[in-house]
Amino acid sequence: MNLKGQNILVTGASKGIGKSIAIHLLKANAQVGVHFNKSRTGANKIKDKYPLSETFQADLAQSDEVQLLFKNAIEHFGNLDTIILNAGVFSPQPIEDSTEKWLEIWRQTMAINLEAAGLITKLGIEHFKTQGGGRLVYIGSRAAFRGETEEYLAYAASKGGLTSLARTVARSFGKYNIKSFVIAPGFTRTEMAEDVINKIGEEKILNEMALKELTTPDDIAPLVVLMCSGQMDHATGSTIDVNAGSYIR
Repeated sequence: MNLKGQNILVTGASKGIGKSIAIHLLKANAQVGVHFNKSRTGANKIKDKYPLSETFQADLAQSDEVQLLFKNAIEHFGNLDTIILNAGVFSPQPIEDSTEKWLEIWRQTMAINLEAAGLITKLGIEHFKTQGGGRLVYIGSRAAFRGETEEYLAYAASKGGLTSLARTVARSFGKYNIKSFVIAPGFTRTEMAEDVINKIGEEKILNEMALKELTTPDDIAPLVVLMCSGQMDHATGSTIDVNAGSYIR
């Protein structure tokens, strides 16, 4: 697929799933905004290798930085055709923690995983309406449907909210030619999930799966390219599960 001429912003694109998505889009000839927060080195490695990319730093827990990220991306590219909402945190919050610490993690998770996504969605819809359409792709989670383990209440709740947000966008703004999709991974071999994989044990995780190998970011990224190509537009509002058969709806 050739995405030449498309401008695409990917949040959380310096590593993991976001990095793979950004690279696959760049290989398809799109111009890509590579958002990062702390991993400047990872973002710069992409920029150095792919001239069609540009890096943008923002702490998505800060609403003013979210707005500046969007503003800077528009100023650099002129317009955006697709926004990939991938950035997220996966922070444990055991019930045994103090209420103050538990609530702190809850609020941080919601700020990054859901509030920032909601704000970018609002800004994106406004922008897309001025140019006759656009696409939003949300990287959700199996947790939104199956639930998550006891120490990840905030993560599961945030991904449930993200899924509902994406569906509402598809239903409410399709009349403006704005499409919305969700990709819901299960356990994926990334830095973010590595601690959990080591704690639980890879064998136990594999036993839950129909396919006996962990999903990788490269199993997810080609789907995003397909969504950006326009060939899935009539599937707007849909959720694609990528979880190696660990949860089938």
